Amino acid sequence: MKDWNVVVSVYENCYAQGQELLEQLGSVGRTEFFNILAMKVADIGKCMEQLQDMTIKDPLSTACISRFIPVLCTCTFQSPSEFEEKARLTVCNWIPSLQGKTFYVRMHRRGFKGKLSSMDEEHFLDDYLLKSLELAGTPGRISFHDPDAVIIVETIGPRAGISYWTRAELQHYSLLRID
Repeated sequence: MKDWNVVVSVYENCYAQGQELLEQLGSVGRTEFFNILAMKVADIGKCMEQLQDMTIKDPLSTACISRFIPVLCTCTFQSPSEFEEKARLTVCNWIPSLQGKTFYVRMHRRGFKGKLSSMDEEHFLDDYLLKSLELAGTPGRISFHDPDAVIIVETIGPRAGISYWTRAELQHYSLLRID
């Protein structure tokens, strides 16, 4: 599936069960990466609420899912520099929301091994956001302990998805797991 807006990690030996469950929420496709499914859903908010309801009503029904990460913006890239430019343009939209707040960027990379480093790209985006907030006169701060927001970057091959989640959203949606 090339046009995804959700990345799902399933536990080992749960691939078929996870795919069957998720097909109730949207289009599901296999990826070339171990225990990773890609989805396309029409309404991310509605999908998140439906999955949360399933989890509350029957926790075992969603026990196959390790992480469920919807993304708000997607792009394709062919090089690390193209990834950085497109990711920077995306995260700049969240600068007003990060003013005076604690946050961090977390990246889960699949593909581009040896060419794109999750840690380097996290630092690149963290630094860009910190400098932008400082220039705006509303400095933010990196915090890994109970931050106000987390920006998540998911890649599957040459496609990246990026999303912004607040503390309240991270606490509310039990399958929206950062790490």
